[in-house]
Amino acid sequence: MDVIVGGGVVGLSIAWRLARAGRPVTVVDPAPGRGASYAAAGMLAPVSEVTYTEVPLLRLGVASLRRWPGFAAELADDAGLEPGGLDLRSDGTLDVAFGADDMAVLDEMAAYLDKLGLPVERLTGRECRRLEPMLAPSVRGGLLAPGDAWVDPRRVTAALLAALERRAVPVVRERAAGLLHDGDGAVVGVRLETGGELRAERVVLAAGAWSTELAGVPVRPVKGQIMRLRSPQPLLGRCVRGAVHGASVYLVPRGDGELVVGATQEEMGFDTRVTAGGLYELLRDARELVPGVTELEVSDVVAGLRPGTPDNLPLIGPSGTQGLVYATGHHRGGVLLAPLTTAVLMGEESELAALCAPGRFRDFS
Repeated sequence: MDVIVGGGVVGLSIAWRLARAGRPVTVVDPAPGRGASYAAAGMLAPVSEVTYTEVPLLRLGVASLRRWPGFAAELADDAGLEPGGLDLRSDGTLDVAFGADDMAVLDEMAAYLDKLGLPVERLTGRECRRLEPMLAPSVRGGLLAPGDAWVDPRRVTAALLAALERRAVPVVRERAAGLLHDGDGAVVGVRLETGGELRAERVVLAAGAWSTELAGVPVRPVKGQIMRLRSPQPLLGRCVRGAVHGASVYLVPRGDGELVVGATQEEMGFDTRVTAGGLYELLRDARELVPGVTELEVSDVVAGLRPGTPDNLPLIGPSGTQGLVYATGHHRGGVLLAPLTTAVLMGEESELAALCAPGRFRDFS
């Protein structure tokens, strides 16, 4: 039996794929679907979020994005949902600029992406507002990444839990307090906080920011605060992002009129408090992009902990300890990279697996 420690979108996706393949599997998490996945906006945007130093992460993201339509269709069917039940949308991301300096950065990024074979469309301010009429008049121009997408992570985790229930996969709603080892040091199971034990042929550590507490992996919590607003009608037709006051802000629309605004990035340890300052910054910056957000109802505020690694790449694959596999450290990309993570662990992406192999951190693998 495989034991998956972690019930976020990554851990649940792994459990689902293993169950579909006929392997016995159990998930351990005190509150499945209520961690970083619950706070996430669900942007599937490897192109619009690219940076010059993270080409390996871009490769992983693009490969995983290609898998998302099939992943979503199979999951919806397995969970008994109607097609489109996960609110997966592929209308692209619009990255906007307010001044000449911002436009120069976007132009440089467009040239860079073109060299990588990932062309984007340059737009004037007027063209941006034609696409999104609610944008501020001060928007000078932008880039449209037409291949980017987004999904509702809360629907995804709910669907994964439903699919696992339909396949009679046990979900143990307890915290994993430690790993069980045999006399040779191999991992042979999990010790639960209540004192119980689960024996396993393999333990997959997908506990996000809490992974380091179980295995000492180089993963740290990165706090992100997110605000959800509600409108009778969708305010935007696609994801919109931009740099305001030196920080990146994004707005992600849902089909039901919800608008997700995020996100702060704070090195605050395991602090998950929602703060007035964090929400003020989000709303202030979002208003610069779309002035109408200040008229919307606030429906939810939440803070989650992203699992960051030193190089911002996830840890996916066998550890240096027999019986222990890592699937953690996805930072801001857990939702995007969930299909690829399962593929790597199923042996379907051998070339890309090298980019996220835990062995690159020799002291921890």
